[in-house]
Amino acid sequence: MATLPPFPSLSINAVAHSLNMRRLCSFYQPASVVSAFDCLKWSLRSKDDELFSSTVSKWQSCPAVGSLTAICSTPTEIDIPTVAETKLAFLQKFRKPIPSIYNNVIQELLVQQHLMRYNRTYQYDAVFALGFVTVFDQLMDGYPNIHDKETIFRSYIESLKEDPDQYRNDGQKLEQWGSVQNAESIVSFHARDGEVESVLKDISVRAGGEGTFHYSRFFAIGLFRLLEKANATDPVVLEQFCKALNVSKLSVDRDLDTYRNLLSKVFQAKELLKEYIEREKKKQAERESSKASEAVAKIEVEV
Repeated sequence: MATLPPFPSLSINAVAHSLNMRRLCSFYQPASVVSAFDCLKWSLRSKDDELFSSTVSKWQSCPAVGSLTAICSTPTEIDIPTVAETKLAFLQKFRKPIPSIYNNVIQELLVQQHLMRYNRTYQYDAVFALGFVTVFDQLMDGYPNIHDKETIFRSYIESLKEDPDQYRNDGQKLEQWGSVQNAESIVSFHARDGEVESVLKDISVRAGGEGTFHYSRFFAIGLFRLLEKANATDPVVLEQFCKALNVSKLSVDRDLDTYRNLLSKVFQAKELLKEYIEREKKKQAERESSKASEAVAKIEVEV
């Protein structure tokens, strides 16, 4: 399997300066862009949807593995928020309009992660966090306001009743660890001690059946991101790493392919929107120039 292609950077800062954000958010979308939006849905497999059992996990902190936090779960009856309540929580935390090219993806991911978050087998881990951070940063690449981009990230995670700092910090630590590994060392984590090694061992044990483990696409992307940082994306290494973590390589391959397709479609939608906005700006400039010429001609006639 080839390395995940880097998501092309699309800067639309110039558009943000020339158009009010609210106007951009409510801009009429041509049919070609709408069609691209329709392709962005990232549906979950039904086997991942063992949702809303009579008891769910009440989240509590466990002793930290090094300084990477491990989250345990104890079956306790609690009120589970609905998808609508989670979406409302996000809108209450981030009240600014979001351009539709980004908002469509955010809302779709939020619904899916809500289902993951309140699945009875869900347990936070750092690889899952790295996967989500990778997805968010690549899909939100080119967002007009960098500060708002991070605020959206925090609002998103907080609406799921989790800690955005934990996601960022754990993701960064895993990337730093991966950057000093190689194809041999990354798959032999069982033989060494260390905070990231302990996290990976814990995942391996739980995925192997001794505890709860909820596989997801975010986990698959986090796993592959570690291999990318170690420059070890060869299919053989991927297979060895999946085996060491007790996860299905077939599932990981399928989810990475889905993710590649999603990135490609998002990029295409951004390009279409960029072209549309540029055309509208040009038409508007021509209309204003025409009006100015008409006004000058009228003044000359009156004089």
